Amino acid sequence: MPTKSITHILIHDSFRVGITIKGIDGILEAVGGVLLWFKVNTLNSWLQALCQHELARDKHDFIFSHLSIASQKLASGSPMFVSLYLLSHGLVKALLVVCLWLNKLWAYPLTIGVFAAFVVYQIYRFTYTHSVALVILTLFDLLLIFLTWKEYQDQKLLHAKKKEE
Repeated sequence: MPTKSITHILIHDSFRVGITIKGIDGILEAVGGVLLWFKVNTLNSWLQALCQHELARDKHDFIFSHLSIASQKLASGSPMFVSLYLLSHGLVKALLVVCLWLNKLWAYPLTIGVFAAFVVYQIYRFTYTHSVALVILTLFDLLLIFLTWKEYQDQKLLHAKKKEE
């Protein structure tokens, strides 16, 4: 049996780490969606108090000024939409990651399609927000799409070899 190259091992391990991060992110999004559904006013009050304390010390603090603005938009907008978005987005990611960890062959192309849809939406949102975080998230998703495609190629070969035996 031929040994795997260091590049192949690096790609495989990067794929596993990447989907694990996505899975954890998905679980946190789903939990955040549930909390947001029930506690939007409490969460907004808590974030505003935290931000005001920090902004009183440095009114130009990048992170807390953006967090304060986001919190105000969330409270004035539709928390139901944001909550459902986070919950569904998080559950989809977490379920796909579980299926990938279980090496379900059908999950690889589905994951590529779902992450590609996320990328399209993130690019669309970027046209409005110009958020650096969205650019980083989109690049991470594009990397995961590539790694998922490479892993899918390997898994198809493994499945074909198992059928021949």
